[in-house]
Amino acid sequence: MIEIPELAFGGLAAGTVSALALGSGLWRSRRERARLRQEMTGLRHQAEQSARAGAEEAERIRQAFTAELEHLATRRMPAEASRTAHPHVPVPGPVGPEGAATEPVLAALRTAVLQERKRVDAAARAGMRGTTREIQASLYRLQDILHGLQQRYDEPELAQDLYSLDHENEQSLRRAQVAAVVCGAWVGLAREESHLVDAVTGGQARLSGYRRVKLHNHLDPGTALVSHAVEPVAIIAAELLDNALRHSSPDTSVVVNLEHVHNGVAVTVDDAGVGMAPDERAAAQRVVAGTDPIMFSDLGDPPRMGLAAIGQLTRQFDLSVDLSTPSPYGGVRAVLLVDKHLLSHLDPALRPAAASTSPSTRTGEVPRPEPLAEHAEPAEHAGHSGHAEHTAPAEHAAPAEYAAPAERVEPAEHTHAPAQPAPGPDQPAPAVDDLPRRRRRQVSPDQAAMIRPSAAETAAAPARSPEETAAALGALQSATAAARDAARSEGTAPR
Repeated sequence: MIEIPELAFGGLAAGTVSALALGSGLWRSRRERARLRQEMTGLRHQAEQSARAGAEEAERIRQAFTAELEHLATRRMPAEASRTAHPHVPVPGPVGPEGAATEPVLAALRTAVLQERKRVDAAARAGMRGTTREIQASLYRLQDILHGLQQRYDEPELAQDLYSLDHENEQSLRRAQVAAVVCGAWVGLAREESHLVDAVTGGQARLSGYRRVKLHNHLDPGTALVSHAVEPVAIIAAELLDNALRHSSPDTSVVVNLEHVHNGVAVTVDDAGVGMAPDERAAAQRVVAGTDPIMFSDLGDPPRMGLAAIGQLTRQFDLSVDLSTPSPYGGVRAVLLVDKHLLSHLDPALRPAAASTSPSTRTGEVPRPEPLAEHAEPAEHAGHSGHAEHTAPAEHAAPAEYAAPAERVEPAEHTHAPAQPAPGPDQPAPAVDDLPRRRRRQVSPDQAAMIRPSAAETAAAPARSPEETAAALGALQSATAAARDAARSEGTAPR
């Protein structure tokens, strides 16, 4: 039988063990809860830090993208728009790596601006074509009036004023024609085959300072241009000579040489002007080459249309102009190359070149003296009528001949009838003592052979002095006035 104390001691021991086990479990549980609480606090802190870092990164990205958009709108897009018109303008790069996403925006802007420039340029060209067409029509009407007055009056002073007005009108026609060519208009009526030296001389006659041009013709007699190349060559020659005259001193000469080359004929224009820097020469060469389309808005203010017109014509008519070589005189050398397929041949006996053009050095022909200003036209405005014969539109068709800058050759009357065929052998080389003729005559080849003086007769004829020429012209005018007075007194004066 167990004693009570032993039983109590056993129960107490069991209770103590149980209490220890329970306390140990509670302690472990409390420690686990503390560890879990600490881990949860750490996780919560990390989450807060991650959220704060994410917010800061999002804010940084937002600010960077805002700055990139602002840089795109204020710097890159305007520079890209300017670059379409001025290729030398640099376009800034993106501020950061986020700017790579804006490249498609610039590409779309580039395409849109280019299309808009083309649309605006086409509209400007169309408006300019219409304006130049009206101006040309008005100038042609004025030209008809001036030619009628030149036929009607014989007074020397009045004739001199009319020739001066006519030459100014021709220069206005040339500028209007150049503007029309730049705007894409056709050069005008296709002419009959003409001597190449006549075409170059006709371009020379369209300029105010043509007397400074010294032309040396080294071509074979009869070297001519096909019909559709006559007017383009005349326009290009006029613009090249105009540039040479404008950018050189008035007391210097512009030298023009016409020579045969392997692939055709070269027209070389040398001036003693200021010249061009290499970059300017390269830019001008790109324009006259005609390989790249010329935007009307790229011509400057005021527009400089001379080289642009040359570029249009070289592209349309398979011509070439080179400006890459400096002139030996210190200025600019311009070389117009006319290929063989644009050349033709005219019999110089049946279709001689204009009497006042530079004679070819390949023949033994004696150079013809220039007619004096007293019986031809003012010295500084002579020979401009050749331009009218080659720039008239279809309704003003005229024979395909060019007047020289030293002698007036009156064009056929402009009418609204279809174009008349060019006269054949009715343009003989006049003797040096011939007075100027105001109208052409239609003669047969046999009659032309009888009328045309020989080279020996031309060389033997003495040259008149200015006083003799003035006296002869005065005697002719006095006789004409006396005959008119006599006819008027008898009641038979012409109406």
